[in-house]
Amino acid sequence: MTVKIAIIGLGQIGASIGLALASHKDRVTTIGYDAAAEVNRKAHSMKAVEKIGHGLYASVEQADMIILALPLDQIRETLQAMAQDVREQAVVIDTAPVKSAVAVWAEEFLPPKRHYVGLSLAFNPLLLDETGTGIDSARADLFQNGLAAITTPPGTSSEAIKLAASFVTLLGSHVYFTDPAEADGILATIHTLPTLAAAAMVETVIGRPGWTDIRKMAGRHFMSAMHQLDGEKSLALAEAVQKNRINTVRVLDEYISALQSLRDEVEKEEKSSLRERFKAALHARAEWQRERGDSSWHEDESQRQTIPTFNDILRGPLGLGKMLGRPRKKPEDD
Repeated sequence: MTVKIAIIGLGQIGASIGLALASHKDRVTTIGYDAAAEVNRKAHSMKAVEKIGHGLYASVEQADMIILALPLDQIRETLQAMAQDVREQAVVIDTAPVKSAVAVWAEEFLPPKRHYVGLSLAFNPLLLDETGTGIDSARADLFQNGLAAITTPPGTSSEAIKLAASFVTLLGSHVYFTDPAEADGILATIHTLPTLAAAAMVETVIGRPGWTDIRKMAGRHFMSAMHQLDGEKSLALAEAVQKNRINTVRVLDEYISALQSLRDEVEKEEKSSLRERFKAALHARAEWQRERGDSSWHEDESQRQTIPTFNDILRGPLGLGKMLGRPRKKPEDD
C-alpha cells in the first residue's frame, strides 16, 4: 500500500517536498496542484509530482495526506474550499509561518475524523546562503539534515502525529515536536522579524532624500540585507504579522531596544563598548553557523523520541491502514 499525498502550492517549498518524495515511489504517490497553470506544467516536467490535479477537488479527494504549501493569506480560503472533499482520517499539513491561526481555521472547517498537523521546515544547513525562491529554486535536498517542527493542537490523533513524523523523515529532516503557541514565538523571531527588518530598511533608504545618488552606490551589503523580502507577498506578510500580533510586537520591541542601545553608544562615541558589542555579535553568529552546520542537536532530539519509519506506519498495529480504515496487507503480500 502506498500513501497518496496531495501537494497544494508548487513553489519552492511544495515542489521541493515533491522532489524529495520522488525517491520513495514504493511508499508514496504524489499529486500536485497550483493556481498557476505554468507552475503546474513546470512541476510535472521536472517530476516534482507524478500527476497534476484538475482543480482543488480532484487533487485532494483521494489523498491520505494533504500538504498546504501556500502563503498564509491563502490557507483559510483553501481549507474552507476543500473541507468537504477531504476523506475521513486524512491528515492536513500546512507549512505557513503562523500556526495558532491555522489550527483555529482547521478546527473551524475540517469535518470530524480529519486531522490537522502544522509543519515548519528548516532548510538544509548547506543551503543557507541560497537566495532563490519559487519553483525554479526547488531541489530534492532542500530539507536534508534540517529540523522540522511538528505542531500539534491539543487532542491531535497520535496516529496523525506519527504519520506526519514519518513523512518528515522521508524529506531527510529531523523531527522536533512543539505546540502552536511555542511555534509562533519561534517563527516570529526567525521568520517575521528579519523580514520586517528588511522592510524597515527599504523604507528608511529607498525613495528618501539622497536616494538618487545612494542608489548608484548600493551594492552587495545593501542587497544582502534585502534578500529576506525575496518571495514575500505583501498580503501574506501582513496576514502573518496580524495573526501572530503579540509575538511580533514582542520581538519588534526587543529589536527596537537593541537598535536604541546601539544608537546611544554611537552617539556617545563609546568606541570600546561598540567594539566589544560587535565582537560578541560576530562570535555569536559564527557559533550559530557552526552549530547549524554540524546539526549536533539532532542527536539530542533522537535520544528523546523514537520516530517510526514510514514502513512501520504502514504496517504497525496502529498504522496507516487502520487509521485510514483500510485493511492491512497480510505478511505474504509484502
